[in-house]
Amino acid sequence: MKVIVTENKIQGGAKAFEIFEKGIKNGAKVLGLATAETLYQNWVKSDLNCEDLTSINLDEYVGLTPDNPQSYHYFMQKHLFDKKPFKHSYIPNGMAKDIDEEVDRYNDIIAANPIDIQILGIGRNGHIAFNEPGTPFGSLTHKVQLTESTIKANSRFFDNEDEVPRQAICMGIKSIMQSKKIVLLAFGESKQDAVKALVEGPVTEEVPA
Repeated sequence: MKVIVTENKIQGGAKAFEIFEKGIKNGAKVLGLATAETLYQNWVKSDLNCEDLTSINLDEYVGLTPDNPQSYHYFMQKHLFDKKPFKHSYIPNGMAKDIDEEVDRYNDIIAANPIDIQILGIGRNGHIAFNEPGTPFGSLTHKVQLTESTIKANSRFFDNEDEVPRQAICMGIKSIMQSKKIVLLAFGESKQDAVKALVEGPVTEEVPA
């Protein structure tokens, strides 16, 4: 593990982009993506060509259409794909009629496209994507019941807490850890305990990161 400290999230996003850019120029073709606006701000301003790249996103809410402004489909289109089209862009389908089938389909996509570089955020309780404390380390893509703390934290993006979806499709911890390189971004004092547990604490399912 290499820890990089920056003065603020703007510098952090720029540093993360440097890592992705170097990796892509060295042959990385499959990128695991998340909602990382500071990273994509640098990405879209660059001359990096993404037409031969494949992206696989971490997660998506169940029940939100791709054109819903709170869906991760919408976020990715707005902040990256509309400006930097990829060869293939995979995001879980939260509107699938059979979520279990969608989970299987997504696991097949990941198996067929091993991820070269994965971007991650971290929650205050150490969660990564929607993998909350207690998620088995051996988990693959799965349907998640969102915890009350996650629903409350994400309610800031919605008009009210009742609008926050209660379920999501999420890449599992084993799937994430199969990535060849992982870049995890953490900004702000609210994340300091989670980062301390990640860097210094014991390896335990109570701290997924």
